[in-house]
This record gives sequence, structure tokens and C-alpha cells, in this order.
Amino acid sequence: MQIEEVMKRKVITVSPSTTIREARRLCQEHRIRHLPVVEGETLVGIISDRDLRDALPSVIHKEVEVDDIYQHPVSSVMKKDVITIHPLDFIEEAALTLYTAKIGCLPVVSQGKLVGIVTESDILHSLVELMGVDRPSSYLKIEVDDTTGRLADVAQIIKECHVNISNVYVYPSKKKGKKNLSFRVETIDPRPIIERIEQHGFRVIWPEKLDVKHNAQEKTQQRMKAKEQNNDGSANL
Repeated sequence: MQIEEVMKRKVITVSPSTTIREARRLCQEHRIRHLPVVEGETLVGIISDRDLRDALPSVIHKEVEVDDIYQHPVSSVMKKDVITIHPLDFIEEAALTLYTAKIGCLPVVSQGKLVGIVTESDILHSLVELMGVDRPSSYLKIEVDDTTGRLADVAQIIKECHVNISNVYVYPSKKKGKKNLSFRVETIDPRPIIERIEQHGFRVIWPEKLDVKHNAQEKTQQRMKAKEQNNDGSANL
């Protein structure tokens, strides 16, 4: 999935001369945490709600006039060295950049112009959708030999069970000569799949021998409850 598919295109911006008071008002009114600073369509900086808070004096330093600070332009507190991303970059790259740079958003720039913005919440939500966790499903972890074709073998078994695969990824096992296959399958009762996989000689690491159906149903209910709670909230840059 590329950035252009998940970015917000309607971006609230300010100019370098915008006052701290106005920037603070925009953040509060639109319930956002980042404001790109532009000159025309060119990105020249970014300011966060934390930057705005840091610009204000502590409550114990009452001798400083807050009104004076509010009149300062955002150019006095904005960050000028802005990390950006391109609309055709992939969300995995955005996630890595947000994580390594410890930042909360990435302005999207194309041909020198600001065209959108993505936040850590946007990226996280997209990854959740890609992994299929937001739909009724089950997680399977299978250990196989680190040889060619094992992924196709297990996928074929799941296909024969007439169950769709939401996502799959492969990662090394701690055991030499082995690797792990992780599947998200679109069923809340994976027991028939597990039985077939084990019949073919593969080792299912997760779920373990327990009440698989109950476990999956419980997790589905938890996700639905969390989704309902999130629907009561508001999107936030």
C-alpha cells in the first residue's frame, strides 16, 4: 500500500508569520497535533502542539506575560529540518521513518509541493487493515524447514480447506534450518486447518492445544468492542 492511498489530502497549514496564538487555536479547533508551515505551496517547517506548549512559560513563572508570547510568529519555534515522504512511497517505509526518527507525522511532498500528510495513527490503522486483524479471523504460526516451497505447501493446505488468507509473512526461526510462517486466516475456528496441516507433517506452534474456537471468539469480541469505542472518538492529526 502506498502513501497516496492513506494520506490526508486536506491539510491545515500555517505561514511562518502566523502567531503562536492562532496556531494553538487551529490545533484545538481541529483537534490536530501538527501544523505544516508553508510559503505558498512550499513546505518550510512544521510545528507540533508540543512545540506550542513548550513556547509557553511554566505556571510558576508568572512574571512572563503569556500574551506577549502568543504574539510571536510560529517561525520562532517551528522545526525547519522537516522529514518528508513521497506519495508513491510505501507505508512500511513511512512506519520505519516514524519509528527511527521518533516523530508523529510525515508531510507528503511531491515536486517540491506539500500534497498531504500522514500520521502515526494513519500508518498504524493501515497496517491493521493490511494484516486483516480488523476482521473476524485467526492467527496461525507454523514451523517448517527452511527450504524452497514450504510456504506454497502450507498455503495449498489452507486453500483446500476453503479458507481465505488475509496476510502471510515469513521470518527466521530460532532453530537452525527452520523458519516460521505466520498466517492470518478468515475463520474463527481454525481447528480443521490445523488438523490438516499437522497431517501433512508440519508443526503448528500457535495456537497451542487449547480451546481454539473459544480463544478466537473471545479475541473477535474484544476487537469489536475496541472498534466501537474508537468510533466514539475523533480523527486526529
